Amino acid sequence: MNYPKNFIRATTEYTTLDKYIPAPFFRRSFISDADTTAHIVITACGFYEIYLNGEHCTKGAFAPYISNTDHIVYYDEYFLPINKGENVIGIWLGNGFQNNPGGYIWDFDKNIFRDAPQFAMSVTWKNADGEDVSFESDEKFLTAPSPIVFDDYRFGEHYDARLEKTGWNDAGFDDSGWKNAIPAPNPRGEKRLCEAEPIVVTKEIRPVSITKEDDGYRYDFGENCAGVCRLNINGTAGQQIDMIHVERLVNDKISFEGLWFFRDEEQYNHDLAIIHRDIYTCKGDGNETYTPRFTYHGFRYVLVKGITEAQATEDLLTYVVMNSDLKEVGGFSCSDEIANRLQEMTRRSDLANFYYFPTDCPQREKNGWTADAALSAEHVLLNLSAEKSYREWQRNICKAQDDKGMIPGIVPTDTWGYGRGLGPAWDSVLVYLPYFVYVYRGETEMIYESAKAMTAYLHFLTTKKDKNGLVKFGLGDWCPVGRRAGDFIAPLEFTSSVMAMDIAEKSAFLFDAVGMIPQRDFAAAIAKQFKADIRENLIDFGTMTAIGNCQTTQAMALFYGIFEKGECPAAFSKLLDFIHAKNNHFDTGVLGGRVIFHMLAQYGYSDLAYKMITGPGYPSYGDWVMQGSTTLWEQFDSDLSRVSSMNHHFWGDISSWFIQYLSGIRMNPTRKNVNNVDIAPCFVSSLDHAEGFHIAPAGKITSSWHRENDKIILSVEVPEKMTGRIKLPQGFAFEDGHTVKMLASGEYAVVLLY
Repeated sequence: MNYPKNFIRATTEYTTLDKYIPAPFFRRSFISDADTTAHIVITACGFYEIYLNGEHCTKGAFAPYISNTDHIVYYDEYFLPINKGENVIGIWLGNGFQNNPGGYIWDFDKNIFRDAPQFAMSVTWKNADGEDVSFESDEKFLTAPSPIVFDDYRFGEHYDARLEKTGWNDAGFDDSGWKNAIPAPNPRGEKRLCEAEPIVVTKEIRPVSITKEDDGYRYDFGENCAGVCRLNINGTAGQQIDMIHVERLVNDKISFEGLWFFRDEEQYNHDLAIIHRDIYTCKGDGNETYTPRFTYHGFRYVLVKGITEAQATEDLLTYVVMNSDLKEVGGFSCSDEIANRLQEMTRRSDLANFYYFPTDCPQREKNGWTADAALSAEHVLLNLSAEKSYREWQRNICKAQDDKGMIPGIVPTDTWGYGRGLGPAWDSVLVYLPYFVYVYRGETEMIYESAKAMTAYLHFLTTKKDKNGLVKFGLGDWCPVGRRAGDFIAPLEFTSSVMAMDIAEKSAFLFDAVGMIPQRDFAAAIAKQFKADIRENLIDFGTMTAIGNCQTTQAMALFYGIFEKGECPAAFSKLLDFIHAKNNHFDTGVLGGRVIFHMLAQYGYSDLAYKMITGPGYPSYGDWVMQGSTTLWEQFDSDLSRVSSMNHHFWGDISSWFIQYLSGIRMNPTRKNVNNVDIAPCFVSSLDHAEGFHIAPAGKITSSWHRENDKIILSVEVPEKMTGRIKLPQGFAFEDGHTVKMLASGEYAVVLLY
């Protein structure tokens, strides 16, 4: 690929919170002597939209990607029809990650590469004689300010329709008042075509209610998603409409809780008036339609100010829901509507938080937090076709690694996140993404591309060990039930050391899978030593208890193999004791919550796990459903004012648990063959039926069961290429008395033995 190198921009000035610089238009007219196809390669430091002869052609929102351009500069490729005669290329630039006017927490406004947005492009076509004709971005492009007077993809967008330039991107437009573009410095990052799925509109939602609130009207869309609102209004010239986006109500009023950037409405309206709102100023010549271009929000409710009662109609706002264009590859449903709602809530949170890569929350941070993605990777891959986007983001993670081998807690970033390190639980994303993509898709590309970074990180871990061979840095069992996010119950030396061991074990596994034997042996030796040191220092073998005496450490010690096989029954009994002590509720943070239900099901306690997940009492996921939530929250807390976000995905492994244990689809159980699957359902007593599916590389796998009189009818459909077994839980057998059969599509009668 010959990437265009000539970057241009409209100005050297860039938007700050004190001074707004409008998003610039660019246009260039050119002549073709034939109807043909143009090959266009384009990049932007910032976001771009591309138009050809007045038609919008951009692949999706926020093109080309969200990245640190000192690391990677992303390009897109188009093949578009051009006409004989005059043609016009139009470009519209937004600030994107190139110019964050205020980070408030993450120092994005101090990015080394911060600058005015700029772009580079080349246009090539064949003339009537079959010869190539081309041009690149240069000073022949003309530029002018657009009606977007402010834009930031976290804070919002301000659009003044009185400044519109009708036909600006089409032939015949009078651009005599426009000025020439100016050269811009080349970004320093690696050049590559973007392979991640584009961000697209996935659905539109109408308001379910409209309520007068103070000096505005509250629109409730019934779902907490991510996207923007399309405004449709017949206003007067100069009428300003403010659309303020939030995800919760308190005392039946719009609440700004959970939005870190301000603490009350007075501060919101005076000090930081741009945040979380889109502002539209009418031109006043009839019906007007506006959809923000360079921002998005996480929200369920919108408070609209500046409209009359007559304008506050259902047609005023439409929720335009967006996310990366991921396809469904798995799902689950059952006879319990609570579980069905939880599956739906997990899917909604996954999608609302997938904008090129997994973010932590769409209403506030929109950051690529590494632990969030590591915790959710398995259930996302069971449900959605995320592997291509994971691969692209993984390249950014590897680029973000510093000379010591450290990984920042958010990617992309500039300097934030390196100071103390976020610890192995966060850094595990470096290994977890290629691991789960390999297990579920059988792909090795990420392993090869990440091998150097994985090896460097293992070296880094060895430098962090204390005198006992343990590590204790970063964050631990985040968001423990009923406590502040960092108020850990589980000792940090335990969670960090166990996660470090797991990183080394998974690295060894991945290196072995691609024949990198010296690297495998290096990683395996580190894992073995971590396990020995954990067992020596952090396990009480008299009681078979992990340090901390809590659900998280006990469940993690079982799940990650700290206990040997003969020790596990006693260790599991201790886990049950910790659960019973909490009246059969879970009492973990995200690290313990990721594993505890798996351990219960593996030891025959799937009914207890299911009750802990779906039960109506606090704390449980079912409690969220009873409170009317449509997405997963950041915390389990009886005080809702302490719930920082109502749209997180890192508690979403329950979807994986539903698919793997209730429907019984256990993909690649040996981790050696992606065309191998076991069907091993748990027949939870409170369910009448359950079904799930997963589309593996070989095809669609479906497993469902229902109760029929005194039997259970299990139905299995698998591709012919798949191998594996059908395994029944203890206490059940097929009618012929066997408990295991070779995998085959069909219907099986299952009986209860006792």
